[in-house]
Amino acid sequence: MSCVVLCRFKSSNTSCNISKGAPDFCTVYAISKGKISTVRKASRSAPHSSPLLSHIHNLNNHDRDQPEAEITPKPVNLRDRPSIKPHSWLDESIKFERGRGHSGMLSVDSPESDSDISFISSDRPSSGRSSSVYDYMDSGRTSRVSTSSDHSLGSTRMALKFNDLSSPDTSFSHESSATSFSYSSQNMDEAEADMRRLKLELKQTMEMYSTACREALTAQHKLMELSHWRVEEEKKLHEVQLAQEASLAIAEKEKARCRAAIETAEAAKKIAAVESHKRASVEVKALKEAEEMRKLLDNLAETDVRYRRYSIQEIEAATDSFSESRRVGEGGYGPVFKCYLDHTPVAVKVLRPDAAQGRSQFQQEIDILSCMRHPNMVLLLGACPEYGILIYEYMANGSLDDCLIRKKRSSVLPWQLRFRIAAEIATGLLFLHQTKPEPLVHRDLKPGNILLDQNYVCKISDVGLARLLPAVAEDVTQCCMTSAAGTFCYIDPEYQQTGMLGVKSDVYSLGIIFLQLLTGRSPMGLAHHVAESIKKDTFVEMLDPSVTDWPLEQALSLANIAIQCAQLRRKDRPDLGKVVLPELNKLRDFAEEKMMMPILSGCTAPSPNHSEASVQQDVMSDPRLVHSSSFSAPSTPTEENP
Repeated sequence: MSCVVLCRFKSSNTSCNISKGAPDFCTVYAISKGKISTVRKASRSAPHSSPLLSHIHNLNNHDRDQPEAEITPKPVNLRDRPSIKPHSWLDESIKFERGRGHSGMLSVDSPESDSDISFISSDRPSSGRSSSVYDYMDSGRTSRVSTSSDHSLGSTRMALKFNDLSSPDTSFSHESSATSFSYSSQNMDEAEADMRRLKLELKQTMEMYSTACREALTAQHKLMELSHWRVEEEKKLHEVQLAQEASLAIAEKEKARCRAAIETAEAAKKIAAVESHKRASVEVKALKEAEEMRKLLDNLAETDVRYRRYSIQEIEAATDSFSESRRVGEGGYGPVFKCYLDHTPVAVKVLRPDAAQGRSQFQQEIDILSCMRHPNMVLLLGACPEYGILIYEYMANGSLDDCLIRKKRSSVLPWQLRFRIAAEIATGLLFLHQTKPEPLVHRDLKPGNILLDQNYVCKISDVGLARLLPAVAEDVTQCCMTSAAGTFCYIDPEYQQTGMLGVKSDVYSLGIIFLQLLTGRSPMGLAHHVAESIKKDTFVEMLDPSVTDWPLEQALSLANIAIQCAQLRRKDRPDLGKVVLPELNKLRDFAEEKMMMPILSGCTAPSPNHSEASVQQDVMSDPRLVHSSSFSAPSTPTEENP
């Protein structure tokens, strides 16, 4: 007997599972979309018929021989059925259509996966129906259909339910098949139907149980995942809380620091405001004082209290209309003429019209010289402001520069006069530096601006470049200038480079003048040459050869003082009043002790009290300037007190 099982499944691997579960003596065809996709042929022939088959047939015949009263269905004569051609189903082509209820097939309905299982059998008469189909499906596995021959005795017999075959070649019908069964076969069909129903229910129950187990496992797995996720989230939340607490602590610290910084800034702002207010008050006070001083100077200029005003006619008459015969020299800002005014010999200095800064320096010189009197400062007798003319006392021996280079073939200055001139220059310079309320810096100190009278008493002139230093501090007397002013080789190098002006700027120029008094040479590189000669013990060669009786010890002392004053850095220079002037006074005392004979031929030597007899002058104190009003004779040390 051959059996064909047709199944329609929605799952793709169900056909493979059935192919694996089918007996090896069965041929399995897998059809997809109306075409055969795979074929597994039988590996052996069907087993032989069992000896019990005849016994089963006898039992069937015995059932048919029962009385008609015991048979519920209407008996049908099997001879009325049409004959069945052996293997007639092989001649028909197998046709499959989608859906259920196809005609021309013997079908067994299975509830799993919407599958259609059809059995087509032939090769045996209907009385030999002993084929059984096992539709056993395990929970969670694919269905398996087992087909056995009449020799399978261990399986339960299942009655086949024949459907109406729509094919015209089919020789069976529903009515003929229903009359061919006996009463016992109907009972068996019912039992097998109940068994199949129970199996289906069991299978469904097992599937539901399996599904519930899977869902329970899935739920348990999800629960574990959720628990793990919850633990992780709690850890993260704890970390976030710790980080937040740390951030809050840091924020509190930063707030505290910010508050402290704000308080400090406010305190600094208050202090700055107080300082600014104080500074503004000082500036306002200084401006008021400057304005008052300016007004006072203007008033003094208008009233001509400080100096005598001469008319241009008086000056022209005295100088013979500025005759060349009256010219005695040439100043930095114009010619100088000698004449007589009020029966007094005077020097008339005329400002050139082309002098760029002459007018401002002219006015400054009037303001300074008219407000102070000192034996070592040139005396301003009068002026003609309209024409820029200054009138000084006449200095018979000209400038120190003329005497050193012997321009007028004058006599040689002995070392005694040189020591005295050095002390007098320092005395006059200290007077300028100690002027109150603000010190004065000459800025153009040089031998050409040191004048000598008939007794060789020196006087400082040309204070037009002098500068009043603002009192920025009690211990600091310097200010910053936009441009340096002075004479080359005498100007302070630090002041020339930085523009910082101080009282020690004049000390540098003083040191160069001292070296020229000793050597009589040009100021170019003089400090370096003298210092080298002292190191090499050749200082005697540097002294002025026109003087033959130099006291070497005192000359070397003056040279050391001069080199200290001529240091390049301001802080390396000594203090004029505390260091330089005391040493110079000692040298002057020593020189006057040695002065026992006439100094110059044809000139009378100055007596020790010459300061009281010939050069004594009144020292006037301006209301705005407080300076030293006492001075001593050259025979005693001269000290200026502020």
